[in-house]
Amino acid sequence: MTPAIKDPAQEEALPVFDLNRHTARLLMNEPFFAALSRRIDKRSTTALPTAGVMVDQKTAQFVLMYNPDFFARLTDVQKLGVLKHEFYHLVFEHVTGRKPEGGLTKIDNICMDLAINSHLRGELPEMCCMPGEGPFEWAPLGKTYEWYKANYPKDDENEDGEGGEGEPGEGEPGDGTGEGGQPGEGSGGGEPGSFDDHSGWGEVDNTINEIAKERLKEGIKKAAQEASQAGSWGSVPAGCREDILEGLRSRIDWKKALRYFVKTTQRANKRSTVRRINKRFPYIHPGKKVQRTAKIAISIDQSGSVDDEMLGLFFDALDKLSKIATFTVVPFDTEVCEDHVYEWKKGQKHKKERVRYGGTCFNAPTKWVNERNFDGHIVLTDLCAPKPVNSKCKRLWITTKQYASRPYFDTKEIILAVD
Repeated sequence: MTPAIKDPAQEEALPVFDLNRHTARLLMNEPFFAALSRRIDKRSTTALPTAGVMVDQKTAQFVLMYNPDFFARLTDVQKLGVLKHEFYHLVFEHVTGRKPEGGLTKIDNICMDLAINSHLRGELPEMCCMPGEGPFEWAPLGKTYEWYKANYPKDDENEDGEGGEGEPGEGEPGDGTGEGGQPGEGSGGGEPGSFDDHSGWGEVDNTINEIAKERLKEGIKKAAQEASQAGSWGSVPAGCREDILEGLRSRIDWKKALRYFVKTTQRANKRSTVRRINKRFPYIHPGKKVQRTAKIAISIDQSGSVDDEMLGLFFDALDKLSKIATFTVVPFDTEVCEDHVYEWKKGQKHKKERVRYGGTCFNAPTKWVNERNFDGHIVLTDLCAPKPVNSKCKRLWITTKQYASRPYFDTKEIILAVD
């Protein structure tokens, strides 16, 4: 007898799951993860079967991509577990500082998940790899990704430890699949495997990755501060808290970050030239010659709170930047010292010069730059003044480690600390 086939049009349509509407409720008892979650953009996509964290190359920020159908099938406990799993990837630097040089393998994916899932027993879909269970009985709880990888069982047929047919890790690395390459839907069928997507972890420009890494560290730092002030880190184990705080001590390579800033503020200047052949209309219309330049203003805080040593440090930073770009130097305190504004051309050298000793007002250089159609604005300062008006172009702040650790105002703009 042929079974009846349901008409899809007759089935009740389920609302599309929006993770952003559920995170506050799910993380109600998780102060640290709630604070971190507010700083991570969440985007719905059907391109991934499950979920994954990766860098947005346009914004240089980490985002959590998730499949709404996958999340809609999970219980609240599992939804929270998957959220924490993805945030742990960020906290443990699996997507930044601990990736192997040769790229991620299937075993890397699994071992990273083992390190995380030790802290999430009973909170995840059944197909997830869990230390001490199923094919991972050999794996004790609470070890690092590196430990699990070094001790991953090897068999006679697969020297790299990837397992034979039917073993965990089948499917492509980071494809979000369960056993045998089947979609990891949390159904509990099959053997455990890596359920989230790691495919975007090795495809980011190094400089963009540095920027995203610093922004992530700043977000983790603020989340840790909020959790400490609340007197609770939720379910984060004491050992993880120590690792988190330790990981916040290192800083970005500010020279790479400056290059990235200059690169992303470049615009194209086009002009017609008969010496270049037009590819679309050869010998009919002149070609175009493109020169990419960045019109950058660099405001130097010369208020009384910026001592001569710090001012010298700022000029050293400009000397390094002058090797890759031409820029306009704008000295200021409570107002711009227009008589001493000058262009620092690429390859030139300039001595340290102090022309002001007053207070500090960031509105003055910001308004000056806004009125002159710059592509980027870099402010070298001790950050000891109120938050300024919005900048019409991209703005970057440079200060010392001391002042970067306690800025006078909160901002989503990048703050670089120089030595």
